[in-house]
Amino acid sequence: MNRRSVSLLVMAMLSLCSIAEGQKNNKPNVIFILADDLGYGDLGCYGQQKIRTPHIDQLAAEGMKFTQFYSGTSVCAPSRASLMTGLHTGHTPVRGNVGMEPEGQFPIPDNAFTIAELFKQAGYTTGDFGKWGLGPVGSTGDPIKQGFDRFYGYNCQSLAHDYFPDHLWNNQLRVDLPNTYNNQTQYAGDLIQRQALDFMAQNKNKPFFLYLSYTLPHAALQLPNGDAHLEYYKKQFNEQPIALKPWDGKGYQPHPYPKAAYAAMVQKMDDYVGQVMQQLVALGLDKNTLVIFTSDNGPHREGGNNPEFFNSGGGLRGIKRDLYEGGMREPMIARWPAMIKPAQVSTQTGAFWDFLPTFASLTKQAIPAGIDGLSILPTLTAKGKQEQHEYYYWEFHENGGRQAVRMGDWKGVRYNASTNPNGPIELYNLSTDLAEKNNLASTRPDLVARMAEIMKTAHVENQDFPFFK
Repeated sequence: MNRRSVSLLVMAMLSLCSIAEGQKNNKPNVIFILADDLGYGDLGCYGQQKIRTPHIDQLAAEGMKFTQFYSGTSVCAPSRASLMTGLHTGHTPVRGNVGMEPEGQFPIPDNAFTIAELFKQAGYTTGDFGKWGLGPVGSTGDPIKQGFDRFYGYNCQSLAHDYFPDHLWNNQLRVDLPNTYNNQTQYAGDLIQRQALDFMAQNKNKPFFLYLSYTLPHAALQLPNGDAHLEYYKKQFNEQPIALKPWDGKGYQPHPYPKAAYAAMVQKMDDYVGQVMQQLVALGLDKNTLVIFTSDNGPHREGGNNPEFFNSGGGLRGIKRDLYEGGMREPMIARWPAMIKPAQVSTQTGAFWDFLPTFASLTKQAIPAGIDGLSILPTLTAKGKQEQHEYYYWEFHENGGRQAVRMGDWKGVRYNASTNPNGPIELYNLSTDLAEKNNLASTRPDLVARMAEIMKTAHVENQDFPFFK
């Protein structure tokens, strides 16, 4: 082989390597942003009139806004377990907010297969920044043992009730902070955000899955000193301060301006989203990154918050812990300029357990057997036929136990289900009664009977979280 032939061969091999590298890096990045206790009506793009959310509104304008999307259930840990595992709460390994000593919640088990593990299989670097709540450090539920390469934030959701904690976790290393309840200097949300932006920069040349499990706007109502948004909303609402007793560091820290504080926390979260989007542009990753924004359950009333003042439920009935629409119908926005056309509004129904199969399809992997979800990638990309669920099922283990089923436009709700598993089912037609005011159970006994059957068969009893008393 002469010198020219060798040179051409080397060039060809380099070209093939370059193409292979380009194909590898052509995988879309995925950023999943999960707000904490944000209501369906808390965003401008979903009708909010009192709180400014320009960056999330821009996400919706540049992507697809869903109007019938649901969380896993109406409280934190089981909802997030549903998200991670692709299972509804009749099947999830975690079904309640059960604390563990000395710090953390009941862990998801070794055999759980998570979204993070799915992305790892596809060659992605994975990171979670924010609140975990699915297993203590070192347990089977530790995020580092469930597919995440990097974790920074609160392992324990109970400690996340304080935005000025005395420590956070960097993987399995405790990061001590100088905060005390009467000396609040470092705001956890800002610390977590800086680490997340650094993660994006460090992994800009390879595909990554970034799970931004923000704590905002969950109680307590707390903000950094001198927060500009707080000052703006105090004037906007003409809110007069509430006289407060000195706080002893126990429970939710009260706020003298609770309305302004909640609005400011929502807008601060919106600022974080804006920073993420700016970082994508700066890194040249904007076009081929799928960004999803949603919330883990409906709006809260803790810490002095007033969801009625903001119409946080967007006209839906119920709040956090309810299985009426306001407790679990969530804002859901997907933006991906390379594949999703802008300014779309989708009425496609979906729920948290649909994300795992969606990401399996996205990364060209087989959808795991035995899960409850269906891929919504055909809806996002307008390619292929969208499969439909026969029904959606939820359960909630507190307050007497609650179950809910949605079939088409019909919604069935049973309260006090733990003690009265054959109790009455309320029936609502969501196409004509989105606020769930008119119980039609007496007019459609056939539908009530079918929903009772689903409530019985969709629930599989879990010895760690027994439902029936």
